[in-house]
Amino acid sequence: MPTRVCCCCSALRPRYKRLVDNIFPEDPKDGLVKADMEKLTFYAVSAPEKLDRIGSYLAERLSRDVVRHRSGYVLIAMEALDQLLMACHSQSIKPFVESFLHMVAKLLESGEPKLQVLGTNSFVKFANIEEDTPSYHRRYDFFVSRFSAMCHSCHSDPEIRTEIRIAGIRGIQGVVRKTVNDELRATIWEPQHMDKIVPSLLFNMQKIEEVDSRIAPPSSPSATDKEENPAVLAENCFRELLGRATFGNMNNAVRPVFAHLDHHKLWDPNEFAVHCFKIIMYSIQAQYSHHVIQEILGHLDARKKDAPRVRAGIIQVLLEAVAIAAKGSIGPTVLEVFNTLLKHLRLSVEFEANDLQGGSVGSVNFNTSSKDNDEKIVQNAIIQTIGFFGSNLPDYQRSEIMMFIMGKVPVFGTSTHTLDISQLGDLGTRRIQIMLLRSLLMVTSGYKAKTIVTALPGSFLDPLLSPSLMEDYELRQLVLEVMHNLMDRHDNRAKLRGIRIIPDVADLKIKREKICRQDTSFMKKNGQQLYRHIYLGCKEEDNVQKNYELLYTSLALITIELANEEVVIDLIRLAIALQDSAIINEDNLPMFHRCGIMALVAAYLNFVSQMIAVPAFCQHVSKVIEIRTMEAPYFLPEHIFRDKCMLPKSLEKHEKDLYFLTNKIAESLGGSGYSVERLSVPYVPQVTDEDRLSRRKSIVDTVSIQVDILSNNVPSDDVVSNTEEITFEALKKAIDTSGTEEQEKEKRRLVIEKFQKAPFEEIAAQCESKANLLHDRLAQILELTIRPPPSPSGTLTITSGHAQYQSVPVYEMKFPDLCVY
Repeated sequence: MPTRVCCCCSALRPRYKRLVDNIFPEDPKDGLVKADMEKLTFYAVSAPEKLDRIGSYLAERLSRDVVRHRSGYVLIAMEALDQLLMACHSQSIKPFVESFLHMVAKLLESGEPKLQVLGTNSFVKFANIEEDTPSYHRRYDFFVSRFSAMCHSCHSDPEIRTEIRIAGIRGIQGVVRKTVNDELRATIWEPQHMDKIVPSLLFNMQKIEEVDSRIAPPSSPSATDKEENPAVLAENCFRELLGRATFGNMNNAVRPVFAHLDHHKLWDPNEFAVHCFKIIMYSIQAQYSHHVIQEILGHLDARKKDAPRVRAGIIQVLLEAVAIAAKGSIGPTVLEVFNTLLKHLRLSVEFEANDLQGGSVGSVNFNTSSKDNDEKIVQNAIIQTIGFFGSNLPDYQRSEIMMFIMGKVPVFGTSTHTLDISQLGDLGTRRIQIMLLRSLLMVTSGYKAKTIVTALPGSFLDPLLSPSLMEDYELRQLVLEVMHNLMDRHDNRAKLRGIRIIPDVADLKIKREKICRQDTSFMKKNGQQLYRHIYLGCKEEDNVQKNYELLYTSLALITIELANEEVVIDLIRLAIALQDSAIINEDNLPMFHRCGIMALVAAYLNFVSQMIAVPAFCQHVSKVIEIRTMEAPYFLPEHIFRDKCMLPKSLEKHEKDLYFLTNKIAESLGGSGYSVERLSVPYVPQVTDEDRLSRRKSIVDTVSIQVDILSNNVPSDDVVSNTEEITFEALKKAIDTSGTEEQEKEKRRLVIEKFQKAPFEEIAAQCESKANLLHDRLAQILELTIRPPPSPSGTLTITSGHAQYQSVPVYEMKFPDLCVY
């Protein structure tokens, strides 16, 4: 019961105290005396200078009642304070607020849950009041600490624990609203406050059972759930906090998230981490997305030595953040993202290589194998992130990223790449090559350039094709798939999937446009380079079915996207050259590979004949395929690439009807207006430095110059017998026979050494110089346009071992009845 005073003493008491005393009934169960509360409110509004004294006196009474555990009078005092706050909005309310906050602090410090909830409710009401002027001295440090502690309540009673946690979350929400609306709102964003607020919210959010998917923003909680579920209420508060973050304080709100996830080991599994960052990315302003991405990258760097699954969890979080940021503003972090991811890709491969080396000493134990699998999870996560990020970039940025990744791919024998592979070894280097090309494949997916020059500039095409000559079928497959992504501008690749004889190409409904001038220029400049890589790629000994399928697709896409009449002739020459190489077999390929090349040629000629729609050409191709179906099904893709296909013992005794004949193709195309003179000149690929750079077998072990005199291009047993070989020594004698025998030996030694070590361009220049002595009509070596040969026809071919290289232009040399090409 409150202390009663006599009438005389009461009359001497200040009026504000009398008014405050009158609102308290004798029995606290009766509640606030409303009539007297109205008098007190009117007095406070009429004399706002008295608010300070009213607040101090109420605080004094409340403090005494809290100590004496008079909860009923505490409730009445807080109700009176709330009504006074709602009624008074003058500048004089500032001192009154200090008394009010002191009373709320007293309630929060008490050990009784009901009083803590009461104080929280009063503070929330106060937080919703918009004050006329800001307070430059008021701080909420105590309330941040106290509400955060309430969020971690461990009360033994589950209902009371939930009630206290909800009160703590609502209190934090009130602090955020009050401080953000205040001009001194920067104080709440200080690290010492964020380090308490954010973990408290995340601690309660961990109770959410269902995690939203990546496709849409996390669903907003309903009003009922907000009041009853601490997890949902905490999530709502977390969204509100992030939504109010600005450029200067964004990082302070995000960094505690990493500390919480690290401390509670929530990166593996990382469902909650993904959920948190999805909320962050959808709650913040879009122009600040790159800040979050930078923070994730920085944390990934800080945890680079952690377990693979932890790193994979962080990378997957980055993927989710990038997926959301790509729809808005990504900011200036594009290259930083890719550079960091590629650096961690190299580290992962290095860790994997070190584990393999450590396990190879003895028996590979289970832990080593498990760790290797974990590293593959990291690598796959990095590739997915790179691919998703790259595929959502604008075209101009995607081109830069393609060049950036390509510059990281290590190629044996070169130092042009910018990735440190000194610690990887051969296996690690191969692994990083595959990973980078897979990343490049994902970045190029869906890329549509208006011209092929934009998609495949020379600065990108040259390094891209270098791995296509490596002795690794998987690398070659990836290069071809990247090429397909960039070439296929009309989405025809899916229609060409799988190597087969297509009965009617018109059923595929191929989309194509007229070849533009830029594409024509591209093929004149780079066509021979593309043909060469396809030709040499077909002759690799480790090719599998997928390699032949991709090579076939390459030929078909070039035909659709880039082929004019000249390119069609070149492609047919290339196909016939592949057929001849399979028959002659200078590379000693297994029978499966020889038949695979024959099948590829059949599938492509069937396709191109229908694309250009020359009836005689289609008839010849169809006839050969029909004969093969009856007599040599292993020359067709539907048979050779089956699991069980009978292979022939040799190809030398086959009839000419099983082969595509150059003279018949030339005759059929010539009748339709095609310029077929170049068909009679066999295709021979260029020789470049790429063979040495790709760690292939030496291509200049021996060098000879031979003249192939072919009456026609019909493959038969007489092909080899029609070749007259002229050695370098014989050619040198024809040029200069005045030297002595010793001089000739010395010159021969120097020439052989030069052919073994000098680049091809220097060798070609020397041949040109010597040939000029024979005739002043010698054309420039390596000229791409090959003039039609006079009769009898012949070719000058530089041969090394089993490989043939660049056809050189026509030179009318003073040999009797002989022209050398």
